[in-house]
Amino acid sequence: MKKILAAALCAALAVPVMAVPVSADSDELVLFTWENMFPQEFLDGFEEETGVKIVYSNFDTDETMLEKLSMAKGGDYDIIIADDYILENVIQEGLAEKLDKSKLSGFENINPLYQGQFYDPDDEYTVPYGAGIPLIVYDPEMVDIDIKGYSDLWDPSLEDSIALIANYRVINGITNMALGKSMNEEDVESIKETGEKLLELAPNVRLIQDDNTQNALLNGEASVGFIYTSQVTAALAENPDLKVVYPEEGLGFGIMGMFIPSAAPNKDAAYQFMDYILQPEIAAQCTDFIGYYSTNKAADEFVNPDLVVPDSVKSGEIVQNVSEEANEQYNKNWTEFRAACD
Repeated sequence: MKKILAAALCAALAVPVMAVPVSADSDELVLFTWENMFPQEFLDGFEEETGVKIVYSNFDTDETMLEKLSMAKGGDYDIIIADDYILENVIQEGLAEKLDKSKLSGFENINPLYQGQFYDPDDEYTVPYGAGIPLIVYDPEMVDIDIKGYSDLWDPSLEDSIALIANYRVINGITNMALGKSMNEEDVESIKETGEKLLELAPNVRLIQDDNTQNALLNGEASVGFIYTSQVTAALAENPDLKVVYPEEGLGFGIMGMFIPSAAPNKDAAYQFMDYILQPEIAAQCTDFIGYYSTNKAADEFVNPDLVVPDSVKSGEIVQNVSEEANEQYNKNWTEFRAACD
């Protein structure tokens, strides 16, 4: 998923993929996204219900997708799924179709938490497909406090006990939120204060790594983890007694969004595909497969409960691009923090 927030979570897909554009006829839909994004039964079900054959083409990075779509002048592909930060570029460059919501009977099923985001503030061009949400998970048998939010990670009782993902913007972001600021704070002096606060967390950090961070929780090396969505579900599958925290300061998340290119060869089929995936039980099938959080409120009752954000959670923020000066300071904060943790 997104270079900021996400981790790839999926099982193998038994569909051949192609890295080059494919010309579609009226009975074909060219789907362009990463590998392993849909269960085979979903793809088969769509083809059986509509008579439209899916031609699955994949890219390796969001930037590759944008380059190919730009070269095709918004054509070649009928449905694309990509990360939030790149969707902003797609829309600004006029490469996305403004959605005719009369053709999307399931649009109202979308969870409002994931609507109105920076890349599509009026929800005119995109439909969310899944959300990646790093969360605090802890072992209540090993922790003496009731963790309710990011600020609790600084509690002295957690000395040398926290496992963190290695994402500099996310860790800076949750520190901002612990201080009551935006995850995307851009004032350099304010970011310096964030760096000072982050250094105070160092004594509580046991390890920092991106891969399989949940293992430190499961083997007892750490009692608290701030980990990616896939790692949360993996940890809970092995130890359902772990506690998941939806921070009182608000969520930080990333969204994969689906859109129809502006010059898609088969827009009718694209709308059929988009509406099909908005059906609650179909959406649940896909959510369980990819392991991201459900963005379809009507699908929540059918989804693995570990992938449903509680109704009590009403706010969240996506990591966005910031100014070069702000990003430089975030990097400096991170470098100093990593050194303090060693």
